[in-house]
Parts: sequence; C-alpha cells; structure tokens
Amino acid sequence: MIKMIEAEQLHARILSRLDMTRDMEDEELTELIYEVLQEVSQEEYLTLDQKTMLGKELFNAFRKLDLLQEFLEDEEITEIMINGTQNIFIEKAGRIFQSDKRFLSRDKLEDVIQQIVAGSNRLVNEASPIADARLADGSRVNVVLPPVALNGPIVTIRKFAKEAITMKKLMEWQSINSEVSGFLASLVAAGYNIFISGGTGSGKTTFLNALSQYIPKNERIITIEDNAELQIQNVKNLVRLEARNANVEGTGEVTIRDLIKSALRMRPDRIIVGEVRSAEAIDMLQALNTGHDGSLSTGHANSPKDMLSRLETMVLMGMDLPLPAIQRQIASGLDIIVHLGRLRDKSRKVLEVTEVLGYWDQEIHLQTLYHYEENCKEDEEYRESNGENKVSGDWKKTAELYHREKLVAAGYHV
Repeated sequence: MIKMIEAEQLHARILSRLDMTRDMEDEELTELIYEVLQEVSQEEYLTLDQKTMLGKELFNAFRKLDLLQEFLEDEEITEIMINGTQNIFIEKAGRIFQSDKRFLSRDKLEDVIQQIVAGSNRLVNEASPIADARLADGSRVNVVLPPVALNGPIVTIRKFAKEAITMKKLMEWQSINSEVSGFLASLVAAGYNIFISGGTGSGKTTFLNALSQYIPKNERIITIEDNAELQIQNVKNLVRLEARNANVEGTGEVTIRDLIKSALRMRPDRIIVGEVRSAEAIDMLQALNTGHDGSLSTGHANSPKDMLSRLETMVLMGMDLPLPAIQRQIASGLDIIVHLGRLRDKSRKVLEVTEVLGYWDQEIHLQTLYHYEENCKEDEEYRESNGENKVSGDWKKTAELYHREKLVAAGYHV
C-alpha cells in the first residue's frame, strides 16, 4: 500500500497540474487523478481496489472534506473526534476506536476547518479560536484552535441520522417501552410543557425529535437553536430560527434570547428551544407561562431535581430575582421532566419521567411517574463479545399523573 509520504507526493503532483485560471469540473479532476494514479502504478504495482480507494481519497481531498468525507459517509459512525493531525477517533455503536487515518498536514486540516465553519457563516481563527457549526446534513461540529488547543486543531463532529429517528425506532433499541412512549405521546398531543434532561451524549436532541411526531399537524411551531439540528416531523407550519454570532466587527449578534422574544410575536402555538444553557431560561419560562402550552426543550443535568437547580441558576445569570419567584415560574411553566441517561453498556435509555406538582413550602415538589429499573440477568453472549455485561431491565410505573386538566381539555378519557 502507498505510504503517507507517497500520498503527499500524489497530492502535490495533482496540484501542480491543476489549471488555477478556471474552475475544473468534477469529471476533469477525476480524470486527472486517475491519470496520475496510472503513472504511479507503472512505478509501483497497485491493485484495482487500491486505485479506487486512492482515487476516492484524493477526490475528497480536493473537492470535499478530505478524509472526513469517508467517516461522514459511513452510517455506522456516530461521532468523529480529531485531536490534531495525527490522532483521529470515531464512535461506532457507542464504542470509541482510533482510526489509522491522518491528515497530510496541519494546513490541510485547517483548510477543512475553514471550509466547515464558512458553510455556517461562522468565523474561527487565533483571535477567536472556538466555534460551533453544522454540516449540510445537520451534523453538529465544534472547533477549537491553537493557542487554546495545545495539541493542534481539535474538531468534534456529532453526526445525525439522515432520517429522523422515530419513537418506534427508540422502542426497537429498547430506549423506551410502548407504555411510557404512549403516555408521553398523549402528553405531547394534549399540550403539556416537557423538558428533556440528561448528560452529554444521552440522546436529548434525538428524543426531542422523536417526541415531535406527536405534535398535532395543524399547529404553528417555532424552533429556536444555537445550531440547527432539530428534525421536527410532520409539521407543515414550521418556522426554524438559528442564533448568530457577532461578525468580525463585533456586531450583528442574534442570541437565543432575541429569538425567543421575536418568536412570541409570530403567533406560535408551541415554541421548541433546542437547548437551554444560560440566561435564555428566563425568556423560555415567560413563554411557557403566557399560554404557549406544549412547548419542548432540553438541558444538561444529572437528574430531574438537578435540572430544576440548573434552571434556577440560569435565570439568575440573566436577571436578579428572588429565588422563590424563580421557583414559582419554573413550577408554573414546566409540567413534565423526562430524564435520559447513557448506561455502562453504552445504551441510551429513558431513566425517569417526573411530574412537576407545584411550588409550596418554599420548594418545587416533584413526583416520579415512571423509572427504569435494572435487573440482575446477564447476557453471557453479549459479555463474551464485548467484555462487559449488557444492562437489562424495565420501566416501572410508580405514580399516576396528578395534573390531568390538559388531558381532559384535549378530549382524553382519564
């Protein structure tokens, strides 16, 4: 197989023959690549498979995202982690593997980074070394450059399925069962305000997308995100809004808070905030408390109770209010918290469905409606092939829904 240094020489040889005075068509570039490969094969034997693979890699280097293109086209890969030019890791089926691929040079990696961020109207350089972006297919990208990144440019890509993942698919993956999904479906349709909590990589956005399939098709939905990645299903009257960073002059920034305020003037039936991270929690809660029932959002937390504490902190980041006033707003605005988790076998599951009962005695009261309970049964075949036990269990119902007014108003028999 051709070594890396020879791959660099191939790239340089093709580059030297490119006509820089005009745009070369893809067909012409492909013809030039295989012409060079034919010359090389006379010096060193190459199989047809090797020629095909090298031809694709070289075409991707000139026209697409270099070696990233191969990873992006592999549907089994869910995450790509680039730690400088030499160390590239990928995630498949919840497990992380190191790739033997590497970038030809730091300049080439930085060219790919600039191509990615430019596609999202973002700017990243030494003066502003951190950026979030997205690819054309909706995959989420985070970039960190030196001098902040000490071991070279860092790129993390969270891939998203080309087709939105449905609740049926989540049930096939045993992330949820039919009873809990049916219960949540009725709550979404009836207009309960639902907040999805969980740690990084627990599947919050995926689950929000799946829940959206139960939104009545005749409603007007407005989605608000930092980086557009939601795939709202079966809704025609859909408005998608995305925040924008400031330009090089430091102007033109559009924040999540700005978009929520604007969305309230668009006659929404529901507002979906992709992720609440900071002071925008104030505006989201105000929207929930002003008649926009059925809204959905996500946030990072370790438990439903922890999510409430984080929301309190987020509100205080943007407005100096007494804590009891904030807690009343949260208790009045939120109906349900669905908490997700990633278990030790890398599976993602709904761990808890919790109802927000209300505020009294100077605290927000919760009750768990469903929780996931592990059992001790071991899957020997899984343990032998993966070196660890597969987590098995089921969802237990622990309480009845207390606030049923919205279900009754929507015509559900309870």
